[in-house]
Amino acid sequence: MTLSAHLREARTRIFRTVVAVLVGVAIGYVVSGAILDVLRAPILELAESRDASLNYDSVSGAFELKLTIAIFAGLVISSPYWLYQAFAFFVPGLTRRERRYTFAFFFSAVPLFAAGCTTGFLLFPHIVELLASFASTEDSTLLQARYYVEFVMKLVLAVGVAFVLPVFVVLLNAMGVLSGASIVRSWRIVLTGIVVFCALATPAADIASMFLLALPMVVLFAGAAGIALLHDRSVARRALATASRPPSLLDA
Repeated sequence: MTLSAHLREARTRIFRTVVAVLVGVAIGYVVSGAILDVLRAPILELAESRDASLNYDSVSGAFELKLTIAIFAGLVISSPYWLYQAFAFFVPGLTRRERRYTFAFFFSAVPLFAAGCTTGFLLFPHIVELLASFASTEDSTLLQARYYVEFVMKLVLAVGVAFVLPVFVVLLNAMGVLSGASIVRSWRIVLTGIVVFCALATPAADIASMFLLALPMVVLFAGAAGIALLHDRSVARRALATASRPPSLLDA
């Protein structure tokens, strides 16, 4: 394809992506009330024991909050389509090996990211309860709506990214940046990091929730280390076979 053809294709795919995101935002705006009801549930539980409420600091605060939720939901709803558009544009320019790595990364990272976001969404009520428990029952908990929703979104994204990190480890190993042995040797550091992350993401008194979050992360890391070791052994066997092969006339 010529440069002008590439630019036309990019323009077409960007236009389709924008339309898909706008449709997703419209759907997100319709369901934003239901999403806000779910986010408000931990605050209603707090209100049973103390003065707690969700507050807006401006006249347009409620509308801005619904718009923020709609944009976030719209990006999530339309993500399969705009991810497809991005892949359809870039994949034809990749080599066969690069395509194999790209598709393997995509089809493993997407479900792991979705599982991580779901886990973070299930955990956020416990985190709100933990953080609010530091205040006395005689105090009032007045949460600014915008910062509260952004806090939940960042938490959900953080747990989602944490679930995808083992895939990055496998990708770095496939690219030759990290060896399987070095990944295994760092298990103490990784395990400590997982425990610290889970302790911060779950209430200290709720050991069960901490283990429910830590267990899949440990299993994912162990799986990534095992895949990296198998990959290194396969590369070593191929290199040994190539080195032991007698030179042919074509090599000469």
